[in-house]
Order: sequence, then structure tokens, then C-alpha cells
Amino acid sequence: MPVSAVRLNHAVLFVADLERSLDFYRAAFAMEVVAREPRADAAFLRLPRSGNHHDLGLFGVGAQPPRPRGAIGLYHLAWQVDTIEDLEAARTTLAELGALTGESSHGATKSVYAADPDGNEFEVMWMLPKAQWGAYEDAAPVERLDLPGEVRRWGGVRTAGELVPRDAQPPSVGPAPALRVRAAPTDVAYTRSDGVARRRPTGPDGPRRARETT
Repeated sequence: MPVSAVRLNHAVLFVADLERSLDFYRAAFAMEVVAREPRADAAFLRLPRSGNHHDLGLFGVGAQPPRPRGAIGLYHLAWQVDTIEDLEAARTTLAELGALTGESSHGATKSVYAADPDGNEFEVMWMLPKAQWGAYEDAAPVERLDLPGEVRRWGGVRTAGELVPRDAQPPSVGPAPALRVRAAPTDVAYTRSDGVARRRPTGPDGPRRARETT
């Protein structure tokens, strides 16, 4: 029987300096610290509009060599906002913090990208109304983001409430599907912070991935 999860509940990150990271996430997202665990040098934070117990956990582990970019493991987290204006405001805030790294349109979602003081990458994204996904329902292109144009088109449209439909049913009981492994792509598309689309090849040493991908 598959796990009947409804959504990703929270993320947990190892950080070099807990207080530095707390300062960043409070400045970037207005998160509040809801709990601390001094024995683990840990803190748990909640977004201001969240009904969750905590949305992010941070564990201080001291300075360490950074993980090589493109190494196996987590690439980035994605934080969803309710309106396209919220995304525009997020872009401004992240730029002011010196954290902004790029932006892309993925069809059904519009995204900006940034990194925290430890280089942990994250995305802030806004999703089109589900009824407007159209051809993007089964596609996620990587294209230049025209944020002013998207604001003009979608201003005032709220979509965060569509995340988990109230009538969604848990998966039916049955055997787990056979695992299918897909070959890695030979190149990776991305959009730089200047809005120029590029493609970067991969090779036997692993993907040299750009920050702005799906």
C-alpha cells in the first residue's frame, strides 16, 4: 500500500551558524521561531500565514566544506506564494538581501531562485490557477520569466488554496508499481538572472547544473 501523504510538510537543513541562518529566514520570509532545541543547536520556524506547526527546521553543525554543486542529494526547496504580486515582492526582497540567483517561467509556475548564507538553494514560486494550466498540465518548460507581464495578466489571482483539494482521496490499496529508472538528460536548460536562456551540457562526471531549473 503506498504512503497516503497529502503534501510535503516541512524541510530541515543543516547550517553552519544557526543564528546567522535564523536572521536570514526571518528577514527573507518573516518566519517566526516557534521552538528551540539547545541540545541539538536547533530551531524550528513557521511562516506567518501557515497553519503548520513548523515549516522549516535548522540544525547548526558548524563550518564545513560546501557540498559540491551538482552532487547527488537535494537540489532546492520551493516555497509557494499566493499571488503573482507576492512573487514580485519576494524577488525584490531577495535581491535586497543579496540572495537572488535567477528566475524562470515553467509554464504553470513562475519562479525566482535564491540561496541562503550556507548556499542552500531555494525557489519561490507562484502557480497559475489549475483551470488555466492547459498544455502545461503535462509540461514544465524552462523559459524566460516576464514578471511585469505576468503581474499585469494575473494580478490579484490567488492560487495557494488549490494546493490540496478538499475532496482529494487517498491512493487506493494495491501493489506498488514497478520501479522504472530513466536515463539522465544529456543537457540541462536554465535561465540566468539576466533572463537569457542557455543550455549547459552534462558529462560522465555528473551534471553541471544551473540554479534556474525545475
